[in-house]
Amino acid sequence: MRRDVFQAIADPTRRDIIHLLANQSLSLNMVADHFDISRPAISKHVKILTECGLIIIQQQGRERYCKANLRQLKQVSEWVEHYRKFWDRKLDALEAFLEEDNHKKKKKK
Repeated sequence: MRRDVFQAIADPTRRDIIHLLANQSLSLNMVADHFDISRPAISKHVKILTECGLIIIQQQGRERYCKANLRQLKQVSEWVEHYRKFWDRKLDALEAFLEEDNHKKKKKK
């Protein structure tokens, strides 16, 4: 099953893992130590994040280190920006309507 960035960030634990790795590279064990869930559960979350490209795993000796690949979040940013512009237009239109309505009410007085 091919996963995408939106599926990956839908889960709060995965968002927390991304946040944890945003400024540092950590071993899988160090990542797991930050959470109160089982190591297999963390491994599953890391696997999903790796499948969609949000985490890169690098082998260093016997340890596997996780590193965030935040460039993958660009898809999310672009999607959010589209809807931000949509809502900005709607709210601007509402503001203009309310100002016009208020102006008309003041003229009637």
